[in-house]
Amino acid sequence: MRLVLAVLACWRVSHLLAREDGPWDGVARVRAALGGGMLGRMMDCFYCLSVWVSVPLAFFVSPVPVERVVAWLAVSGGACLLERIGREPVTFTRLDEP
Repeated sequence: MRLVLAVLACWRVSHLLAREDGPWDGVARVRAALGGGMLGRMMDCFYCLSVWVSVPLAFFVSPVPVERVVAWLAVSGGACLLERIGREPVTFTRLDEP
């Protein structure tokens, strides 16, 4: 159960930081302030963020140090799977439609 909660939390925080403006545009301001540097580019990448957001969540998942490494990757991987599943569907329109 802890792994499921950690994956959901990782997805939520990573999605907030990478894809949303946040409450009162706070996240958008932080993203703009970081600019085009390494941290700014990382804030634009859901997959990059999920790796770092999952680090503290690995401590929530497992108390055993060796297992934390696996939990770290599993939480990030689970969040990445959720991100891919939740993307907007691709739609096609017919060329002969006005």
